[in-house]
Parts: sequence; C-alpha cells; structure tokens
Amino acid sequence: MTARILAFAGSTRTNSYNKKLVNFAARAAEDAGAEVTLIDLRDFALPLFDEDIEAAGTPIAATKLKQLFLSHNGLLIASPEYNSSISAVLKNAIDWVSRSAPGEPMKAAFTGKVAAIMSASPGGLGGLRGLVHVRSILENISVMVLPDQYALGSAHSAFNDDGNLIEERAAKTVVDISQKLVHTISRLNAD
Repeated sequence: MTARILAFAGSTRTNSYNKKLVNFAARAAEDAGAEVTLIDLRDFALPLFDEDIEAAGTPIAATKLKQLFLSHNGLLIASPEYNSSISAVLKNAIDWVSRSAPGEPMKAAFTGKVAAIMSASPGGLGGLRGLVHVRSILENISVMVLPDQYALGSAHSAFNDDGNLIEERAAKTVVDISQKLVHTISRLNAD
C-alpha cells in the first residue's frame, strides 16, 4: 500500500522556517514513493477549541481538516518552538481533529498513524525543546512517532532561494527521516 502522508508546519507565518523545512521533507517523501498532501494550517481558520462551539456545530474548517487526517496514514510535521513548547495553532488543530464524531471511535483521526517530527529555529537548539511536547502529545493520542527527529538550528541561513537546505548533512538527515517515514508506513500497511 502506498504511504499517504499529510505534511504541514505548526506555523502560519508566510516565511516560516518550519514551512520551508516541511516543504523540503515532503519532496523527499514523494521521491521515496509517497503520496504527499502538503497543507498550510492558515487555510483552516479554527477558533480556539471550545466544547460550547463544538456543541453548536463543529466548524467546517475542523471537519475538512479532520477528513484530511482520516484519509492519510502518515503525518510529517515541522513544529516551531514557542516558549519551549508547541505552537498554539498546532495544538489547537490537534485538539479539533481529535474530537470523535457520533459513532466514531475515540482518536479515529490519529490511531494507527505514523509520524515524523522536525523543527526549525534561528536559535542554536533548532526548536528541540518543543519537539519533546509534540512527541508526547502525539504518542498519547495513539500516533506512532518515529524515534528519529530533527531540529534545524540557525534556520534563518539554512535554506537557499530554491527552498533547499544548504548544508549537505542537514539535507541528508531530513531526507533519511522522510524515507524512514515512507518505508515504515509501507511496511505497516503491507497486505
């Protein structure tokens, strides 16, 4: 079975380093044989999760985003680090997508998924502290997160004008993680 990967950054900023990183990783996953859907969370205008809003009717953007999660068997996420943790936009998206529709199993949009996580930051640690929280959240909602991850430091000078990583070692690491994601999904979903 072909790996179907939903790829996105946990940032909505136009020139986000994490968007650049996930774009590069998504191309590597496609080169490894995956079908990749690259999305921008900015296109899913979600209110802060609130059960009162949900009770009045789940926002259309949340339903559309959840359908994307349900139709893919892998996740490729580049998450910025905000104050040593996960970005609000990423956490809010996860919260909306995690909600069960009537008659649907708990965590249906996450159970059985495989994820690769990475981050980019101008700082020296590359967003590493935030990845700890991303991993914890995903694993607690039944996502298998690959042990390999990548934190790109000095991201403000890491990409060329074509969106490729300049440093060969960084590029190889991201390509390797993307390939591992594709191969893991393919093996787990082999019939």
